[in-house]
Amino acid sequence: MNTAARTLLLGFAVASAVAGCDEDLLNPMAARQPRVNAYGTSEFYDDGLAMREPPAGTVPRERLTGQPGISTGRIAGATGAGGGPGAEPQYLAAIPIKVDRPLLERGRRRYDITCGTCHGPVGDGDSIVARQMALRPPPSLMLYADRPPGYIFEVITNGFGLMASYAAELSLRDRWAVVAYVRALQLSQAQPLSKAPPEEQQRLQAGKESP
Repeated sequence: MNTAARTLLLGFAVASAVAGCDEDLLNPMAARQPRVNAYGTSEFYDDGLAMREPPAGTVPRERLTGQPGISTGRIAGATGAGGGPGAEPQYLAAIPIKVDRPLLERGRRRYDITCGTCHGPVGDGDSIVARQMALRPPPSLMLYADRPPGYIFEVITNGFGLMASYAAELSLRDRWAVVAYVRALQLSQAQPLSKAPPEEQQRLQAGKESP
């Protein structure tokens, strides 16, 4: 038997062995992972119920007690913009957490990692990734400068169109940090140089005049 024939037989033998392997051998952790189905039974608890009530006093991770607008970007009732009691929830017209330099720095880092790859470093929709998208390239965020912060937060949380939700990648605070940074980008692209601090004006002018 020549070398080619032996190699072919060996390949068949390995393939047959793998095909006959139990699934536990290929993925033992998944096969042995303890789990229960919703409303199923459990031998671990005395009452036999698998689903458990949360400990007293706990709240969902995505909710801050007394401030639903922070986790949704919207607020209902008389305090909502343009709405009375029972009205459709309105988008928050202001960022509901303190906006300071650390928050903006956090927003910049998270934006660069999560958003800038598609929307571009300055939010104008110009990026290497966007140029490869033939179906519907990411839009310029400058087109949404008139939208309230709550709207931007909701899009980050729930996604929009071809854009997926980033709630799993960004915590509540990180999402609002990104909103704050996006708003800073929008403002920076729409303001004349005279609005910048004097030291920034000098720096920008020096860069413009240098060869």
